[in-house]
Amino acid sequence: MAGDAKKLQPIIIKRVKKGGHAVHGGAWKIAYADFVTAMMAFFLLMWLLGSTAEGDKKGIADYFNSPLKVSLMGGGSGSGDSSSVVKGGGKDLTRSTGQVKNGDIEAERKTLNLQALKAQQAAAERARLEALKGRVEEVLASSSKLAEFKNQIRLDMTREGLRIQIVDDQKRAMFDSGAAEVQPYMRELLRAIGSVLTEVPNKLTLEGHTDAKPMGSGAGYSNWELSSDRANASRRELLTGGLTDDRILRVQGLAASVPFDREDPLHPINRRISIIVMTRDAEDRFFRAGDAAEAASAPVAPIAPIAPAIEPLAETRKDAQAGDSSHPPAHR
Repeated sequence: MAGDAKKLQPIIIKRVKKGGHAVHGGAWKIAYADFVTAMMAFFLLMWLLGSTAEGDKKGIADYFNSPLKVSLMGGGSGSGDSSSVVKGGGKDLTRSTGQVKNGDIEAERKTLNLQALKAQQAAAERARLEALKGRVEEVLASSSKLAEFKNQIRLDMTREGLRIQIVDDQKRAMFDSGAAEVQPYMRELLRAIGSVLTEVPNKLTLEGHTDAKPMGSGAGYSNWELSSDRANASRRELLTGGLTDDRILRVQGLAASVPFDREDPLHPINRRISIIVMTRDAEDRFFRAGDAAEAASAPVAPIAPIAPAIEPLAETRKDAQAGDSSHPPAHR
């Protein structure tokens, strides 16, 4: 019986599994594949950057900065040297790959005609001054107070620009006789004009004029001083109307040298204030004249005296005579 019990006892065999996959798994393979892919993409990018021209690089950068602008401009000189928004072909539709370089297609040349451009600018400026003229007339017509001075306002276009002249009237003078203080009813007119002139950037010239009637003996305070003072008084009223002082380029008194009525130098209409809205050409002429006057008045450097050339010749002759002292002079 004892032998039969030993035979019936079960035998248990324990086996140990080999290998580390049960612990680590296969995640490292995925990470390694991602790393290799990233390295391949990196080296591919480096190769592309090394083989791309500078123009193509600039075109790519411009596209990502403002793609719509590059497309509307037809590519431009920096967008891969393309001449059209058609990818790969530019203007040459026979090409299906790559872009046409500017050297392959003759680029359209645009030339600027400076004279034509200057004429266009002058025409635009004249149109702006014409609009300003209409604006002054509108302001005068819209105010019942200023409408009274309509007959004393003269508006015309000159070579210098738009000229606004306020002339005297026998019943309504701008200034008292021999005085430079603006009459109260004229201050409102000057201030209204100054407000309108703020709408344009042009520089201004103010001129004061008198009639030919002499003031005093002419040796002291004369029409020259009076016309200058009246122009300056008008300048102050324009500034009160809103005009800035840097807009005034020149204030001058011309006395009776430029009469409005040449047939009658004593007529009251010759007493006037001229406000000239200068064109750009007039401003340039003014500054060029100032530069020329400054250059003409500049002191001239003294000319250095030239050393006489006789003394070296004399020294050379003395040296020659000293060298021949061993020989007696020949008799003549």
